[in-house]
Amino acid sequence: MTTTTSMTSTALPDTPAGPAGPAPRAGSPLATAHSQLASAVAVLGYDEGQHQMLATPRREIHVAVPLGRDDGETALFHGFRVQHNISRGPGKGGLRYAPGVDIDEVRALAMWMTWKCGIVDLPYGGAKGGIAIDPRDYSTAELERVTRRYTSEIMPMIGPDTDVMAPDMGTDEQTMAWVMDTYSVNRGYTIPAVVTGKPLAVGGSRGRGTATSAGIVHVTAAALGEAGVPLDGVTVAVQGFGKVGSHAAAIFAARGATVVAVSDQYGGLRNDAGLDMGRLLAHVAATGSVVGFDGADPLSNDELLALDVDVLVPAAVEGVLDDVTAARVRARWVVEGANGPTTTEGDRVLAKNGVTVVPDVLANAGGVVVSYFEWVQANQTYWWSEQEIADKLEHRMTSAYGDVSALARRECLSLRDAALVIGVQRTAEAHRIRGLYP
Repeated sequence: MTTTTSMTSTALPDTPAGPAGPAPRAGSPLATAHSQLASAVAVLGYDEGQHQMLATPRREIHVAVPLGRDDGETALFHGFRVQHNISRGPGKGGLRYAPGVDIDEVRALAMWMTWKCGIVDLPYGGAKGGIAIDPRDYSTAELERVTRRYTSEIMPMIGPDTDVMAPDMGTDEQTMAWVMDTYSVNRGYTIPAVVTGKPLAVGGSRGRGTATSAGIVHVTAAALGEAGVPLDGVTVAVQGFGKVGSHAAAIFAARGATVVAVSDQYGGLRNDAGLDMGRLLAHVAATGSVVGFDGADPLSNDELLALDVDVLVPAAVEGVLDDVTAARVRARWVVEGANGPTTTEGDRVLAKNGVTVVPDVLANAGGVVVSYFEWVQANQTYWWSEQEIADKLEHRMTSAYGDVSALARRECLSLRDAALVIGVQRTAEAHRIRGLYP
């Protein structure tokens, strides 16, 4: 990375000042995101005006999403879309369906996407969207109607050159197909590049479904390699056996690591000899949960976080490693598969205990990297092979890890602070070069 702004300090503030306006709830994802940004701003020596610009979303929208249910009743949901920063290019970020979605969570996720795109050097800004709905409580037809109405409501904000959506928690490739179709029908022609993470039949990319998971394994191997530890033979525990965690566990096992524990929202499993991933994946496909698998002993999510393993991958939700749970972590490396799984207080505890944290804005960036590849392919209507995708992803992830690690060593920073400094600096530099209008 070429550093264009002098770093005035490597001593990070204990209580970083946040941007002006109502303070987010302590311990919330937005509070964590603001604290992380303030740390990077302190290292870079930016003034308060620059801090405010980087902390404040460029655009955001809150829409009502009515649904005519299958039984004839009407339900109303709240939907959000936030474009945090578009100085480097179109907004890019997922669409989340979860009951706890609110505007502050979406703001935090959009901010993290801005830094993430900068860290892996993609021509995007950060965006994010969500609807406060539990998709498990609704039929496929109802979810289609919710998705199409939400897309219609936010249509002025999205587009292949404006803001590109992708799947996230509670959404999948079918959701993206509905978004693409709704947008395309309203424009009068097919526009595959308005979303990524689509099915292959409508312009998706090979390798997209496992990209986040593969990226996690690539950066884990890079981090272990710096310490002279081969991936083959290390023990791994994965919290969150969803789209990201399940594929990551399978890839870890395929590359010779021993996955000793996994969990989901219903419970967890442990087998110190290593879980049989093929049988476990078949069990989850049949039952919807890891619970009840006969090839391991049960354990709780909190117990999984405290296991004596080499690598812990929190791949579930935000805030699971706080000052209490982080104190019980015995893993040597924490590789963040989820967005924001470690709070600011948890980060300090892990650092004090000598745990190396590979941060979310780097570790789980594989998804947006292959989303970028899909967007490029859709724009040029030419698709690459799965091996080409895999090679390009590995190169991008290992190069980004190298940039972050080199800066961390040079400036005596943690990997998280180094990653954020790179992402924030690249964003701020684009804004500086473009200038203010008018």
